[in-house]
Amino acid sequence: MSGTITKRCGCRDAAGRQLNGSCPKLTQRTHGLFSLKLELPPREDGTRRRFRRSGYKTKGDAQTDINALAALLDIADKKSDPDGRRRIADLLETVAASGEDIPDYDETKRRFATGQSLTQHMTVAEWLDTWLAGKKALRKSGETRYEVDIRCHLKPRIGHVRLDRLTVQHLDEMFAGIAETNADIHDANMERRAALDELKTIPWKGLENRSRRKFLKSAIDEMPPFRRITGPSSQKHVRDTLRAALNTAIARGAIIFNPASYVELTPAKRPKAMVWTPERVEAWVRTGERPSAVMVWTPEQAGQFLDFLAESKHRLLPLFHLITFRGLRRGEACGVRWADYSAESRSMTIATQLVQDGWEVIESLPKTDSGERVFSIDEYTAEVLEAHRTKQAAERCQWGAAWIESGRMFTQEDGERIHPGWLTDQFERLVELSGLPSIRLHDLRHVAASLMLAAGVDVKIVSETLGHSDSRITRDIYQSVMPKAAAEAAEATAAMVPRGAARLPHQRAVEAAPEQDGHTTATHEGAKIIAFRPRLVGA
Repeated sequence: MSGTITKRCGCRDAAGRQLNGSCPKLTQRTHGLFSLKLELPPREDGTRRRFRRSGYKTKGDAQTDINALAALLDIADKKSDPDGRRRIADLLETVAASGEDIPDYDETKRRFATGQSLTQHMTVAEWLDTWLAGKKALRKSGETRYEVDIRCHLKPRIGHVRLDRLTVQHLDEMFAGIAETNADIHDANMERRAALDELKTIPWKGLENRSRRKFLKSAIDEMPPFRRITGPSSQKHVRDTLRAALNTAIARGAIIFNPASYVELTPAKRPKAMVWTPERVEAWVRTGERPSAVMVWTPEQAGQFLDFLAESKHRLLPLFHLITFRGLRRGEACGVRWADYSAESRSMTIATQLVQDGWEVIESLPKTDSGERVFSIDEYTAEVLEAHRTKQAAERCQWGAAWIESGRMFTQEDGERIHPGWLTDQFERLVELSGLPSIRLHDLRHVAASLMLAAGVDVKIVSETLGHSDSRITRDIYQSVMPKAAAEAAEATAAMVPRGAARLPHQRAVEAAPEQDGHTTATHEGAKIIAFRPRLVGA
C-alpha cells in the first residue's frame, strides 16, 4: 500500500477528447496537477476501496499526504489488528468522499486508543446528555441544577459546536450573549413594572379612566412576564457545569483541552450577612429597603419571635425553635424523624431531608456529605421537643384512623409531612404578623450560627453543627456578624495597651490631668488588662 502518484492536465485533442496523462506539455514543471491513489484495507463485505485525491501542485505535496495516510493506517497493527485497520480505513474513506483535510495523526491515535468513533464527531449537546446520564451519584437537587444549566444555557448557545472544536472564544461569545439577554430582560421588566405602576394610579370610576385601564391592561398582557436575569453566581455555576462535563471528556480521551477553565467572568460576590440594628430597622421602616439580601436577627429579636409564637400557641413553635438554636436547613427540619432523635443522650442525627423539585417533594440525603451529622440538644430545647411529642400524640388520637403515620418530628395536624415551600410561606406570614424586621427562613440558620459564635462556641463545633464542609465557610460568613461581640473585642483590645494621659482624647485628658506648672507627668494608672470573655446567651 505504497500508493501511486500521477500527473494530469485538462488539455484536449483536436477531437475534443481529454489528453489526461498523454499531454506532451506535462513535462513542463508548471503544467498540470498531481493526484494520488492509495489502496485501503477492504470493506467488511470484502469489496475494494481506494483513497483518491487530486489538485496537488507538486509531487512532493502528494507524497507528503501519502505518507500521512500510511502513518494513519499503521496506527493499527497490520497482522494482529485487522478490525482496527478497517476502522481507520472507514475514516479515510469518509474523508476522501467529503474532501476534508487528512485527520491529525495524534488526535486519531488518541481517539483510536480510547475506543471512540473515528467517523462520527460528537457535538457539545450530545456529550452533555451523555455526561449527565452517567452521573449516577447525584442528589436530585444537583441533577436538577445541572439539567437547568444544560437546557437553558449550554445547549441553546454552544450545543451545535463539535466537542473537539470547542474554544474559549465560543464560551466568551456565549457569556456575552447571556449579558445581552440580561439587558433585554431588565428593560422588559422595567417596562412592565412601569405599566403596572401607572395602572395603579388610574381611578376606577369614569368612562375615560375605564378605557385607559382597559387599554393599559391589554398592553400589559402583551408584554413578556417578569423574568430573572442570569446573574454572576448563576453564570459561574453554568461555567462550572461545563467545566465538570469537559473534564470527564478529557478523562475519557474525547478531548485534550478544557476551554471552560480559561473563561473569565465577573466575580460573584456573596451577600454579606448584616444584623438588624435599631438604625437599620428605622431605615427599613422608613424606606422599605433591606440593607442586605442576608439579614440576621439579634438575640433579642429572635427571642421576641419565639415569644410571639408561644403567646399565639402556634403548633410549629418547636420547629422554628430548633432551627433558631441548632441551625437546621429547611429541608432538614421538614425531614427530621423521631427515630433520628435520642431523648436519653439529647442528640439529633441529620440523615435525610425533604427537597422541593418544582412543587413536588422528594426525600433525599442531606445537601452534602458533611450535612449528615450528629449534634447535641440543650436541656431547654429537649423540653420543647418532649412537649411537642406529647401534643403530637394527642393529635394522633384525635385524628384516629385518618392519621397519616409519616414518622416525621414535625407534621401537619393530620400527620402529613410538611411541604418545604409551604413552610417558607408560613414563616414569612408569621414574621409579618410579629412586627419584626423581615428575614428569610434560611436566615434563621444564620441566627443560630451567630448565637453560637457570640456565646463563645468554638468555630469548629459551630461548623459541624451547621453541616458545613469546612470551618472556613463558617468564619467567612458569620464571624463578624454580631456587633456587640465585636464591640467587646474592640474594647478589650484597646485596654491591652496602657497610655499616658497626654495621649488620651482632649476632654478626657483635661479631666484626668492634675494641676501642673508647664507640663503633665500623670500616667494612665487606671488602665487594666481586661480578659475577653464571650457573652453567654440564655435559651
